Amino acid sequence: MEPTLPIAVFLFSAVVISLSGVMAPGSVTAATIAHGAARKDAGVLIAIGHGMVEFPLMFLIVLGFDAIIRSRVSQVVIGLVGGLFLLWMGAQMIRDTGKEGFSAGGSYKSGPILTGLLLSASNPYFLLWWATVGLKLATDARQLGWVAFVLFTLVHWFCDLVWLGFLGYMSFGGSRVLGGRVQRIILAVCGAALIFFSMKFIWSAAALWLRTAQGN
Repeated sequence: MEPTLPIAVFLFSAVVISLSGVMAPGSVTAATIAHGAARKDAGVLIAIGHGMVEFPLMFLIVLGFDAIIRSRVSQVVIGLVGGLFLLWMGAQMIRDTGKEGFSAGGSYKSGPILTGLLLSASNPYFLLWWATVGLKLATDARQLGWVAFVLFTLVHWFCDLVWLGFLGYMSFGGSRVLGGRVQRIILAVCGAALIFFSMKFIWSAAALWLRTAQGN
């Protein structure tokens, strides 16, 4: 059995590296802030939905699933599907902010858990992070033993839970203090952010498809 110290050192490094990915602005961040305007537990629930994708993925990549994620066909499909999904969601959010009887929680047809699940599964950058940086962390954890690997999965997800929970709570508190007008602004900005990310996903997927078609 491996000594405790190397596992502790590894987990500390995993937290630092994980936070760099967790705290990077993205579609899940925008969705958490938007949902948080309506309910303070939105970040926690989105983290649960995120974990429903992430936990199985962490186990799959140490079994070789990363090769599928890194394939050009997978990257193109995930980028296009994810981009179109974000485009629809962002446009819906912006449209709903102009409606009478506006509700901060009404911009999503899905709840926070399903939103976290869908946004994670359709995010090519999240999947590629796990096929590269995440794969190295998961492989190192597995080499330390299954106990270390399970601890790594829990610690990594806990980083998501804390950060998204914090974002959701702050969004809820700010929107309650500043009122409905600010809620509309928050959701409009988050909707625009989702559209920006959708364009980025689609552009990257289209460029990769063109390179593939040209044999590059």
